[in-house]
Amino acid sequence: MPGTRKLGKPTDQRMAMLRQQVTDLLDKGRMETTVTRAKEIGPLAEKMITLGKKKGLANYRQALAFITREDVAKKVFDEIAPSYAERNGGYTRITRTGIRRGDAAETAVIELVK
Repeated sequence: MPGTRKLGKPTDQRMAMLRQQVTDLLDKGRMETTVTRAKEIGPLAEKMITLGKKKGLANYRQALAFITREDVAKKVFDEIAPSYAERNGGYTRITRTGIRRGDAAETAVIELVK
């Protein structure tokens, strides 16, 4: 499901990190991270919202298999997905915010579009 960026981690650690970041993004609506991580998180979050738009038990279980918290999955299906009912994709926005002081990594804010 995710893209081809390895992010300097083995597959299991990378998937765990992406699952957690997608869960946090869907829970809070925005988060600050590096640009490359944001580019990986975006399509995964959009996939979860699309599953929420389709409704159905099978789609709920598929989303729950990826999202790490059940309350966030319920929020996606009950609140977030219905607000994007008229929109065909493009649920996230990535805005570059500059360079991180500690390691000079380029940072970005990824947020759900209102």
